[in-house]
Amino acid sequence: MRISAAESQIMEALWAQGPLGAEDLVRDVGAAQSWGEATVKTLINRLLKKKAIASEREAGRTRYRPLVSRPDYVSGESQGLLDRLFGGQLAPLVQHYAEHRALSAEEVARLKKLIAELESDDE
Repeated sequence: MRISAAESQIMEALWAQGPLGAEDLVRDVGAAQSWGEATVKTLINRLLKKKAIASEREAGRTRYRPLVSRPDYVSGESQGLLDRLFGGQLAPLVQHYAEHRALSAEEVARLKKLIAELESDDE
């Protein structure tokens, strides 16, 4: 499932806050992105058609909830990025960032820790 950058703003709000009504999404996401009500409702309808969210009636009000978990979405998007740009390989991605963007000492330490954990898991 492909979720656009704009649609992901709606999803982030739903993942963070749980079921929300259209008016909540217009107020929270729409205002932050300078989107009007029509734009937010268009994005909601796209996500409904993609089956990324579901609508449910509660106390006479329609609320929307995610059908896709954030970890599953991040996993799919991450793998898609690796597949499209780096042939599915993680090392070229890390190399690209290391060559084109200064890694902070904290990022280098986190990478070293991750590698050490992965190596200890293999033993």
